Amino acid sequence: MYETPDDLQDENLVRTGAIRVYQANDFEGMRLAGRLVAEALDMIAPFVVPGVTTQEIDDRIREYTLERGGLPACLGYKGYAKTVCTSINHVVCHGIPGDRVLKDGDIVNIDHTVIVDGWHGDSSRMYSVGNINARAKKLIDVTYESLRLGLEQVKPGNTFGDIGYAIQRYVEDNRMSVVRDFCGHGIGRLFHDAPNVLHYGRRGEGAKLEPGMFFTVEPMVNLGKPHVKVLSDGWTAVTRDKSLSAQCEHTIGVTEDGLEIFTASPAGLFRPN
Repeated sequence: MYETPDDLQDENLVRTGAIRVYQANDFEGMRLAGRLVAEALDMIAPFVVPGVTTQEIDDRIREYTLERGGLPACLGYKGYAKTVCTSINHVVCHGIPGDRVLKDGDIVNIDHTVIVDGWHGDSSRMYSVGNINARAKKLIDVTYESLRLGLEQVKPGNTFGDIGYAIQRYVEDNRMSVVRDFCGHGIGRLFHDAPNVLHYGRRGEGAKLEPGMFFTVEPMVNLGKPHVKVLSDGWTAVTRDKSLSAQCEHTIGVTEDGLEIFTASPAGLFRPN
């Protein structure tokens, strides 16, 4: 029996709606958690190939995480029974691993969160299965570039609206759409904390960024319209028009002069292929 995140939650640490500002010594805890999740996503890259099931991916990442002293944050979270989310093709997010076999031409997002000494590291990446078509490749390229442009806005004095605006403008300039139904979030000792980090918005709107804020930026981009629906399993979100969707995510901390990306790939594989 695994301990679940709910079992491990500090009873004195609850979501209050206020944006937490952490201290300088808290950055080390986030570095350790972020590095482990990044290493797990590096590890799995060679195994995301035709013929592999999403359950095999889940098993490998769970074993890797536990062997290195981390805990899978999603396992048992609000009843979720898997370690990672595997979102294939038109699945926007929260795809549940199972018997689905990956096939040539699929694109898949793998989203993983670990807990190390009470700190959370959360990241996701896109993986191409075999040979993908030009439209899928363009979607992935735009999604990663939108994240990069959003992160460029992270520095003290800017606002969360600046992040969303940069992402939305780039995506829409490429005739794609930003999903509105899901967003980034504060993170640290809590898995999901304030604020909600929107991937669309206006310059200058929202709270100002301050050193010590920890949060995720994780744009979800659709080739078609932004509308999604959640399937009857209560988790899997898909595009309503069945267009392809992609996502990428980093956990970051605001520093005195910019940001630190906690989930940067040690092997340089944040864009695995």
